[in-house]
Amino acid sequence: MPALSPEQISFYNENGYVAPIDIFTPEEAAELRAQLEALEASHPDAVAGRNRNNVHYVTPLFDRIAHNPKILDAVESLIGSNILVGGTTLFVKEPEQKGFISWHQDARYIGLEPFNWVTAWLALSDVTTENGCMYMWEGSHHAGQRDHVDTYGKDNLLTRGQTVMDVPEDITVPIELRPGQLSLHHPWVVHGSGHNTSKHRRIGFAIQSYIGADVDSVHGKIYVQQARGIDTHKYHEHTPRPTGLMQPHDVDFRDNANEALKQIFYKGAKKIGQY
Repeated sequence: MPALSPEQISFYNENGYVAPIDIFTPEEAAELRAQLEALEASHPDAVAGRNRNNVHYVTPLFDRIAHNPKILDAVESLIGSNILVGGTTLFVKEPEQKGFISWHQDARYIGLEPFNWVTAWLALSDVTTENGCMYMWEGSHHAGQRDHVDTYGKDNLLTRGQTVMDVPEDITVPIELRPGQLSLHHPWVVHGSGHNTSKHRRIGFAIQSYIGADVDSVHGKIYVQQARGIDTHKYHEHTPRPTGLMQPHDVDFRDNANEALKQIFYKGAKKIGQY
């Protein structure tokens, strides 16, 4: 069982992340990747652009991953047994793609308080320094919120290109993963990822985030699914899981949810970015 050990929990508390966590076998991960690439071939718009957000609302594939009991066991070790799925994002970096994710904190714009939540990042391909893995600034979560600059960089895969400046990159740690492995990171840990300089795809699926039932959305409305336990606070509107692939009512709901998410991410922004 991949529920976290006391040593892993201690490492997370000290450093702001824990990885790698084995979730799927290599064979299972290869099958998940094959299903994703079949989806991309049959429904090319399903996971492109803004539609990479909340893909679990319209595809049974990513819905099953978001509700995977092994992932939930690990998450429960950090935030307790009452777990809600608050959103997901598919991150794909194509071979030799210049797209990157700047140094940032997840909690800076998402507006989830208190900070009893965690971001899960599942590798569906090899994830290496060459193809643009995440890097963590260990222990940076202890300082809480840091200033960000909205850059709106052309190749930046974040909404605003939000960037924490003056990160000591020489001490940041690469999070390399094999297909089927998971990382978990704290809302305030500073992290980012570089370009894919390889000739292979880098594929990751982020559940962003798993939230405790005591977590409210202070910047706008979000939708949730009950992943485990009960909703003790009832802050959010619950939504059912998808009934099939790209069902019209599910697509309409995803679009509405993404519009609500956009209002949160761009709250107070000077302009709207590409994501």
